[in-house]
Amino acid sequence: MGKHFKHPFGQAALVMVAAYFLIDFGIAYIPPLLGIPSAPVPNSVLLQYLLTVGVGVLLWVSDNETRWAEFKAPIHQVMVAPERKTMRTALLVIVPVMVAFVTFNQVKPSMAAPPNLRSIHPAPPGQIDFQGRTIELTGLENPLRSRGSLEEHYEEGKRVYYENCLACHGDGLAGRGHYAHGFNPAPLSFQDVGTIAQLTESFVFWRIAKGGPGLPNEGAPWNSAMPAWEDFLTEDEIWSVIIFMYEQTGHEPRTWEEEAGEGEEH
Repeated sequence: MGKHFKHPFGQAALVMVAAYFLIDFGIAYIPPLLGIPSAPVPNSVLLQYLLTVGVGVLLWVSDNETRWAEFKAPIHQVMVAPERKTMRTALLVIVPVMVAFVTFNQVKPSMAAPPNLRSIHPAPPGQIDFQGRTIELTGLENPLRSRGSLEEHYEEGKRVYYENCLACHGDGLAGRGHYAHGFNPAPLSFQDVGTIAQLTESFVFWRIAKGGPGLPNEGAPWNSAMPAWEDFLTEDEIWSVIIFMYEQTGHEPRTWEEEAGEGEEH
């Protein structure tokens, strides 16, 4: 057995096997023994590292003619030597079967349930921190609807929208802004009856204020590019743009009375 590992082909095979176990298992299991956080290595990363190791091995075995000839000798014998016909035939069967097995495992649908149930409209928290103070969201209605002129709030919300939201959500509030094609998922269409028409204004306030970074784990995985607008807008500006969004789309916000009624039905 030892003589095989003195041969360049055996040494190359040993290096590849050692690299596989070191990368796939060593990185995942050795650091925790040392108190260092770690995680399993994705298959794509494992393949990338093994290809890198393979290139290094090929450079090493081919850096002089003698070693290169010794490395190729076993391969040449298996491929053309008459006495290796049985091994050659076995490889012609085993290799396609292995490729078919790996391919099947990669493309077959998974029947496993997702680790977490994803919620399209995740439940809002009972309260949020907003610019240094706490706002209770439960039961909260838009305070501007009972304060001042609705038309003035609409005009203020229009200004805020066209200065900050137009580029993504579009002039028609349909998610077709100038930058919309650059995002996946695309910005929401507020004209869609499945978006703000299904929500209370306090929910919309929470989502505008906290943006993509403030989405909870129950809604993951999220790729929302929306910023946390609490860093740029005042509380009244957010409430004003919410009024503009509902008035412009013709939708009526859901009320907490409706939410309570649905809860009693269930």
